[in-house]
Amino acid sequence: MADKKYIDEATGTETVGHEWDGIQELDTPMPRWWLWSLYATIIWGVIYVILYPAWPMVNSATKGVLGWSSRGELHAEMAAVEKERAPILAALASTPLEEIAKDERLMQTAIQGGSAAFKVHCVQCHGSGADGVRMGSGYPNLNDDDWLWGGDLASLEYSIKHGIRNPDHAETRQSQMPAFGEILSGTEINNLTAYIRTISGQQKGEISNATKILFANNCASCHGKDGKGGREFGAPNLTDKIWLYGGDAAAIRTTIEKSRQGVMPRWGGRLDDVTIKMLTLYVHSLGGGEANLAKIVDEDKGKAEAGRAK
Repeated sequence: MADKKYIDEATGTETVGHEWDGIQELDTPMPRWWLWSLYATIIWGVIYVILYPAWPMVNSATKGVLGWSSRGELHAEMAAVEKERAPILAALASTPLEEIAKDERLMQTAIQGGSAAFKVHCVQCHGSGADGVRMGSGYPNLNDDDWLWGGDLASLEYSIKHGIRNPDHAETRQSQMPAFGEILSGTEINNLTAYIRTISGQQKGEISNATKILFANNCASCHGKDGKGGREFGAPNLTDKIWLYGGDAAAIRTTIEKSRQGVMPRWGGRLDDVTIKMLTLYVHSLGGGEANLAKIVDEDKGKAEAGRAK
């Protein structure tokens, strides 16, 4: 029986020898090209296992005789990119912030690098458009010209590098507004709220002398007697219509009563100096950047001295 072959009469092909309900299965041989392809893939698989990482082990995988790895390839590519970027990054590092704008290539590189760094580190709070307000209250708009500590290059670089209210860092920007709910009565807080909304042009009405004195005694030391703020304290201008936490009566009253203590992380030590410099230039270019005030003062002094010399 083992030697007996069953041949299909219609096709002349040998069957596999079993039958089910009168149906028999043909034992048609596979095409020769298919068999050679199968053998070739088996051989290639053996070669690949020898040459490249393949078998998973406890802590890693077999290395392969070529020693190749995707991480090694990435490292090599990154090293090549860093080598290519090194000259211009060195130029950015050695060029003062105020001078970079005079070199078109350096400035273009700084803006592109700053934009990329902003997308990674800053959009979470300031938003992809850097307008802040879309993220909710408490996130500054970097496109306008309203700055708590200044919008010139030096001020922006300092804020990025040292952050706002970082308790573990002595050089951080620091401002402290008292929670007046523990100091003033509810009526006094309401009067101050009305006063601020009046000087900012949001409501009309006479301001009593008592309220003016109340503002002078409690708020003018930081915000100024005219309410226009003070950058040495990070005190906002109360006379414009730009508000970090909202300018309606409820928001202003909450600010006076409970204070606000917003925090910005310091990026010095987390980002290298060149990246911070590129971020500074990018933020400065968004539309609200100011001239370097210290430089302007020095130039004015120089012109005045030159005039006296004549």
